[in-house]
Amino acid sequence: MSFWEYANPRKFMATSAMLLPWVATLAALCLITGLIWGFFFTPDDFRQGSTVKIIYLHVPAALMAINAWLMMLVTSLIWVIRRHHVSALAAKAAAPVGMVFTLIALFTGAVWGQPMWGTWWEWDPRLTSFLILFLFYLGYMALWEAIENPDSAADLTSVLCLVGSVFAIISRYALVFWNQGLHQGATLSLDAEQNISDVFWYPLLVCIAGFVLLFVALVLYRTQTEIRVRRLKALIAQERMA
Repeated sequence: MSFWEYANPRKFMATSAMLLPWVATLAALCLITGLIWGFFFTPDDFRQGSTVKIIYLHVPAALMAINAWLMMLVTSLIWVIRRHHVSALAAKAAAPVGMVFTLIALFTGAVWGQPMWGTWWEWDPRLTSFLILFLFYLGYMALWEAIENPDSAADLTSVLCLVGSVFAIISRYALVFWNQGLHQGATLSLDAEQNISDVFWYPLLVCIAGFVLLFVALVLYRTQTEIRVRRLKALIAQERMA
């Protein structure tokens, strides 16, 4: 079995229909478990108090905001190289999901930062790059809607996705590129000395798993919808020509 078989819309629709209920159920279980565990069964931080618990929304949302765009980059490159329509539609389907995750990350970051920094916003390198990433999401979706020909729209949005990936990478590694700013260091790291305490870490991992599964479920569902819309438009075009 080849991976490229799933570029066939019928194969994708059948497989995603089988996977979607399981992925959605696991996402709900992880999110409910992680958020209840994190918000109600973890202690307050000795410095940040109860505000630290917003980490269970902020960190997973920020992580998925970046990775959603990188997923869009991969699927866009597949479209450019292999011209598989499912990959282009998957990128289109992922954009609104990634945009919402970015908005959640910006909002929760402001709520978390206000009592810590004394301000709702700071032109910190990571915050600024995240704001630019959010604008790229909006521009990407607007470009899809502005171009009538779907193949031309897929081509141009793929270029935009490549450019926006620079800011996705900057958002991830801003504190490495610029050793300044108010934003704290990495919450999760391969270096065990930099990780947060286990009492916060374990429920956070469950929340991250929930956000990842939620993203997969939403992208599968939205890609199915995009394929159906494309089929419907093709049928309407055939009827007009008949």
